[in-house]
Amino acid sequence: MLKNITLITESQKGIISSSKILVTGGAGFIGSNLCESLLDLGATVKCLDNFATGHKKNLSAFSNNPKFQLLEGDIRDLDTCKKACEGMDYVFHEAALGSVPRSLKDPITTNEVNISGFLNMLVAARDAGIKRFIYAASSSTYGDSENLPKVEDVIGKPLSPYAITKYVNELYADIFHDAYGMDTIGLRYFNVFGRKQDPNGAYAAVIPKFVMQFMKHESPVINGDGTYSRDFTYIDNVLQMNLLALTTDNQDALNEVYNTAVGDRTNLVELTQLLKKHLSEFDQEIKEVEVKHGPNCPGDIPHSLASVEKAERLLGYKPSHKIDAGLKEAVGWYWENLK
Repeated sequence: MLKNITLITESQKGIISSSKILVTGGAGFIGSNLCESLLDLGATVKCLDNFATGHKKNLSAFSNNPKFQLLEGDIRDLDTCKKACEGMDYVFHEAALGSVPRSLKDPITTNEVNISGFLNMLVAARDAGIKRFIYAASSSTYGDSENLPKVEDVIGKPLSPYAITKYVNELYADIFHDAYGMDTIGLRYFNVFGRKQDPNGAYAAVIPKFVMQFMKHESPVINGDGTYSRDFTYIDNVLQMNLLALTTDNQDALNEVYNTAVGDRTNLVELTQLLKKHLSEFDQEIKEVEVKHGPNCPGDIPHSLASVEKAERLLGYKPSHKIDAGLKEAVGWYWENLK
């Protein structure tokens, strides 16, 4: 549940509570948190997921809510996308195959899901008369650009098949606005973490993976010397951005892409120190777990830091959680749910 909705006004809550909203990838990490927040605010929510990376357990808290509907299906099938969009007012498109390493290993499937699936959803949303299409973009779009902080209108050359697919999504969204008058908003997520993020599997994100290893007293392995840094972004900040994108009445804010981040960066050595600090509140022995180092990952960029000025100016975004506060909440959730 979104714990900080103070920036969502009563009129914005009214828009949400009276709306029918489709969340693709709604059984995934971000999607399931989004479904839960929308339901808490009174919306009618339909989730589309094929459970390739999402989990039914992520839906358990609200699966019996009469305002919630689960449609099991794949965005690579246009008819499924059209069925999902029927009767909906808004779409949050979260479904995708994430992970740079996964895309390097299997670029074809990444392309089919992230580009063909995205195009299917745009067509289905257009044909259903969807009011606004909000989609998960990615900080990977910045590619080899060395500019810090990252600003939305300065990008570089993509460094992975995954990055290419997410940039193509932005291009398609632009075309669908220009050609068909669809309103879209893209949110470039920066290293999102928090409750319900899967710690298992070959492509698990670094924070939940490290948390689980520390809890088992296993040594996490940092790729490289640990000086690589990221703008780690707690899930509640991401939910706030999505809700603001859905409800904004600022016409200048539409048909844009926004960094969805905190505007601060933490290197991997600092990250492990913070994780140890919060986890040792539950288990003092975690303080003594050694951190190891391995080779750098192919396609990895050294540093990532977002400017959130555009989101603050056009959407009224104010991040509620910096890295330390977010990690404290995330670690508490993992300890309670996965220990």
